[in-house]
Amino acid sequence: MARIAGVDLPRNKRIEIGLTYIYGIGLTSSQSILKVATVDSNIRCKDLTDEDISKIRQIIDEDYLVEGVARRIETMSIKRLMEINCVKGRRHRDGLPLRGQRTRTNARTRRGSKKTVAGKKKA
Repeated sequence: MARIAGVDLPRNKRIEIGLTYIYGIGLTSSQSILKVATVDSNIRCKDLTDEDISKIRQIIDEDYLVEGVARRIETMSIKRLMEINCVKGRRHRDGLPLRGQRTRTNARTRRGSKKTVAGKKKA
């Protein structure tokens, strides 16, 4: 089993898809890594040679921010927005959608499950 950047890659998937299991690497990044490393993207993870794995590992270490570093940067960015009290930071703090979506209806993912409020009784 190939282990790159602290992540065990799935054995039976193509390496192009397997690399996307690493936080911070998507499909496009995966394809460019394999192109630079001159590794065929259709090879299964279990069929990689040690030489291929070391090439891929070296490219990722040099050129990409992955796993813990990427998560830390994202968290710090959100924390900074909350500290400077900008609109996006306040929306993060309140647990509401950030990008202008409506909240009167259809914001259940960010707002959580419904909290029924007593309304007017019909006469």
